[in-house]
This record gives sequence, structure tokens and C-alpha cells, in this order.
Amino acid sequence: MTNETTRCGFVALVGVPNAGKSTLLNQLVGQKVSIVSPKVQTTRTRVLGLVIEGVTQIVFVDTPGIFSTPKRRLERAMVAAAWSGAADADAVVVLVDAEKGFDKESQGLVAALKETGRTLILALNKIDLVRRDSLLALAAEINEAAIFESTFMVSASKGHGVADLMGHLAKMMPEGHWAYPEDQLADMPMRLLAAELTREQLFLKLFDELPYSLMVETDTWQEFDNGSVRIEQSITVQRESQRAIILGKGGQKIRKIGEAARAEIGKSLERTVHLFLHVKVREDWVDDPARFRAIGLEYDS
Repeated sequence: MTNETTRCGFVALVGVPNAGKSTLLNQLVGQKVSIVSPKVQTTRTRVLGLVIEGVTQIVFVDTPGIFSTPKRRLERAMVAAAWSGAADADAVVVLVDAEKGFDKESQGLVAALKETGRTLILALNKIDLVRRDSLLALAAEINEAAIFESTFMVSASKGHGVADLMGHLAKMMPEGHWAYPEDQLADMPMRLLAAELTREQLFLKLFDELPYSLMVETDTWQEFDNGSVRIEQSITVQRESQRAIILGKGGQKIRKIGEAARAEIGKSLERTVHLFLHVKVREDWVDDPARFRAIGLEYDS
């Protein structure tokens, strides 16, 4: 650190489901702090990622994807968390999937954000999949829908344009003391991050077979003198048939999921992990306020 005045601010990453917010957050932080999968609505709660850029600390808020007609209680809670993240931010980065274009969901999101009066920055994502002339036309179309302070073209998966976006955001942040220690990358407790990494592998390994309304919780966390950790987790589903899907024939699927999750958790913790997964059936978990609090959501949203 220098004698320059420090800056610190919050930047919300918002967009419709699968716009690439979690991938962008991980790219900005330089480490996985938010899970990623091709399945929509993977992120359920707000995830904070911390970045130091010169004398500036940027607190990035990865929000659940905002969709126009949330029907289930879980969906409504996720959308409420997303809007809360945007409302509290110093700047809002609106991520739009350039390959999908400015579809109805994105149009609705931009229209709603326009009414908030927040400082908006447009980030066209997945530019590596779209022709340049199409990108310019798309950027012009979206800028007609709302006032954007700046427009950036990025590829969150490949890192293209991300440094330029981060440098610009750092200059926008207000003067102030850093909110978190310099060496901290995220504010998510390790037990919750471990559960999220297991949920990510469930999405990746099962995808279309996977029931949307499942939950992963870390039940026990035991650390040993040699630095290793023993973790027991529960995967809760609503029906016995869903439990059978996750277990697979002879328990083959759950073993593969466990192996992949153990590797990801070990990489994140930088230590040896012994992971034990249990699949439970509980029909009413989506109506349990305690379960919502456990994953950082408001039950009565």
C-alpha cells in the first residue's frame, strides 16, 4: 500500500440467468468463489468476491439471476436477494449474453434497473462467440434502452476485457477505508462454500436429471493435526425418486460426485479433504424458514 487515499466500494453483478455473472466474478477475483454450471439459476444467494486494484478494494456482489416471473417461494427469495444486492451497490454491472442478444428478459431487467437511479455499466459477455459488427449493433440497441455510464465487451470465461472493466470500476469507487482484510478473497464461510462446491458438481454431473429444488448442507467439519479436514454433508431432495437419481446404480453416481466435489473443495482449501455425502428425502424443505436462512435467503420475500 502507498500513502495515496484508499478507496472502497461495492459493485453488483446483475443479469438474467446464465448471463455469466459467476464466471465473471471468479475471473475478477482470480479464484473460484461462486459456483458455475450450464443450468440456469445456479447461484441462489449473494456471494461477495474481494479484489484489490491499486489503492482500491472492490467488493463484487454476485447475485442470483433475475427472471421476470418467479413463481415458487425459492425463486422469489432468490430474486429478492438479487435486487437487494443491486440496491446496496455503488455501481451496477449489467451483464448481457451477447450470443442471446437483448431478449425480453434482459429488456425487462434493464427497464427495471433504469428506474433505480443506480450507476449502470453495461458488460456484453461471451464476445468470443459473436461477430464484431453484431456486437456494436447490440451495444447501441441496449444503450438506447437506458443510460449506461460505460460499455465493456468481455469474455468472462477467457478473461478478455476483464482487466479494463476492473480498472474502470476501481476509479469509480468512493474514498474510504477497506472493508475487509487485504488477503481475504470472499466473505462466504468455508462450510457454506464447501456445500456450494458440492452442489456445483451435482449440477455438472447430473444436469437435466437433477431436481432443481435440492439443497446441500455441511453437517460436520473436523480438522486434524496433519492439516486435513473431514467433512460430512447432506444432500436434501423432495422425493425418493430424486434420491435414486443422485445415488445411481450401486451408488456409482454419488461416488463420482463425491470424488469431484472433494477435489474442488481440496483445491479451494489447499488441504486434504475427506468428504462423506448423505442423501436425504424431505418433501417440505422448501417450506422451512430455517433452511432458507441456512443458504442466506429471506423466507418471506
